[in-house]
Amino acid sequence: MNSFRDRHDAGRQLADALAEYADRDAVVLALPRGGVPVGYEVAKKLDLPLDVFLVRKLGVPGHEELAMGAIASGGVRVINDDVMASVPITPEQVEQVAEREREELRRRERAYRGDREPLDISGKTAVLVDDGLATGASMRAAVRAIRVRHPRNIVLAVPTAPARTVREFRKVVDDVVCLATPSPFFAVGGSYQDFSQTTDEEVRQLLADAAGFGRSPKETKED
Repeated sequence: MNSFRDRHDAGRQLADALAEYADRDAVVLALPRGGVPVGYEVAKKLDLPLDVFLVRKLGVPGHEELAMGAIASGGVRVINDDVMASVPITPEQVEQVAEREREELRRRERAYRGDREPLDISGKTAVLVDDGLATGASMRAAVRAIRVRHPRNIVLAVPTAPARTVREFRKVVDDVVCLATPSPFFAVGGSYQDFSQTTDEEVRQLLADAAGFGRSPKETKED
């Protein structure tokens, strides 16, 4: 059964579950491309600043849908040891895939941000948003990369994910908000009626539309 009409609907529902963060000194960081429409609705409803945080999956050559790891802004690379142990792949092949994805990551940073600097998240609550999780490899890279920017807290917020993945992330972030944990879990798109691809132009437009979010004064709450 589909839980969400589309990513915007998922974002609005997710924002309701994140209401306690509306009065925090927080920033919404969305993983492009599919996480941006979700993050946009969260940031809009909670009146929080929105930015993108770029992560690229490292797909196994010939089986690109299978993630052997991921890279993120800041030079972070995460390897999925379980996948690496199950497929015949050399370190040289891993590096070839990583270099190709690094170039795509740089391209997208230029395309989405232009000359704009990333939002400062030091001492703030970072709300990491995507349209869903499967293995979680991309999000693990994002969490590691976010930590080096010294946020006060890291909150993982997704509309859908396997229950096992949610449990794993509860060990490494301060809070996890996930609306649906289907069982069996086949794919993120299974929770959506419309899971059509988000384009680069849509990402740019949503970021432009969100430029005024989070400008009203916030009252910082202590945990």
